[in-house]
Amino acid sequence: MNKIIELKHITKSFDGEQPVLKDINLNIYDNEFLTLLGPSGCGKTTLLRLIGGFESPDEGEVVFLGERINDVPPHKRSVNTVFQKYALFPHLNVFENVAFPLREKKVPKEEIEDRVHEMLSLVALKGFEKRNVTRLSGGQQQRVAIARALIAHPRVLLLDEPLGALDLKLRKDMQVELKKIQQQTGITFIFVTHDQEEALSMSDTVVVMSEGRIHQIGTPVDIYNEPVNAFVADFIGESNILDGVMLEDFKVRFSGQTFVCLDKGFSLNEPVDVVVRPEDVDIVPVEKGQLTGVVTSVTFMGVHYEIIVDVGGFKWMIQTTDFVDVGETIGIELEPDAIHIMKKSEFSDLYGDYSSFSNELDELSEAEMEDEDE
Repeated sequence: MNKIIELKHITKSFDGEQPVLKDINLNIYDNEFLTLLGPSGCGKTTLLRLIGGFESPDEGEVVFLGERINDVPPHKRSVNTVFQKYALFPHLNVFENVAFPLREKKVPKEEIEDRVHEMLSLVALKGFEKRNVTRLSGGQQQRVAIARALIAHPRVLLLDEPLGALDLKLRKDMQVELKKIQQQTGITFIFVTHDQEEALSMSDTVVVMSEGRIHQIGTPVDIYNEPVNAFVADFIGESNILDGVMLEDFKVRFSGQTFVCLDKGFSLNEPVDVVVRPEDVDIVPVEKGQLTGVVTSVTFMGVHYEIIVDVGGFKWMIQTTDFVDVGETIGIELEPDAIHIMKKSEFSDLYGDYSSFSNELDELSEAEMEDEDE
């Protein structure tokens, strides 16, 4: 793939405070769906604005197709942006909203007609040309905003949490639609979100950020299966994160037992973080378990149960289709490929068990995050 954007040693502060971005290095490629993923305040939107030309870096270079564009204004970059608040013109109908960028460039009328109809067909709004945008649903308004951003044929489309204002079902529908639009147009999409499911379901590449730094860059599968530290493991899906000791290559000890794993290259008896995803834990009869524990809670999630199990004071999460009851003692079995070993980091001991886990706490934190973003 051809490299389209290079970010080299980017640092950015506001009003002399602590840097929002700290020595960011990132390559973005042609026809790539790349997602900047991280919690509120991690710097992902600032990074997007630097690419779009709405901010300039304090240090470092933004390079577009081999040319430094630090001081190039937004309207002179082959980049368009779709914001969470779509900024449609309420006095114009769907056709005129989409046509607006071409009318500004004095494009001939017949060409405008053809390109608007082409864009509306692409975003599944054929027949909506005369509809007032204020009478559209949130998802339809978003499609208009995307069509307007794409009609000028930019090389890159920036999307700043565009699904945040939609309800859950519509959000899931638009995840599929956005990926389809990106594949059909071949335009590079750079998408900002704090939603892990959005990032995993749509992206070719995920960039995980926290506190102004990039922690990991990789495919969704690599990020999920091979997190580099406890922050990434905890932020991308659910994780049981335990203290362990790497006894030798392919052998680790945690929770008072020794396990075979697939990892190597650590020092003998090196302290490590051990990650086990909830869906990779097998429930077995007590006598066959490598570990045993007592079930403290069971939550039905529709297609599976989320079970919290106390194993020697450490609360594990297990996701399974098998029902067990609260108070039941169960065995736990772990296959070697269920165990992932990470080096200790500044995030070690900040994440771990599910002593305080509840769906209500999760929902509360999501609501707080949405308030902060607004």
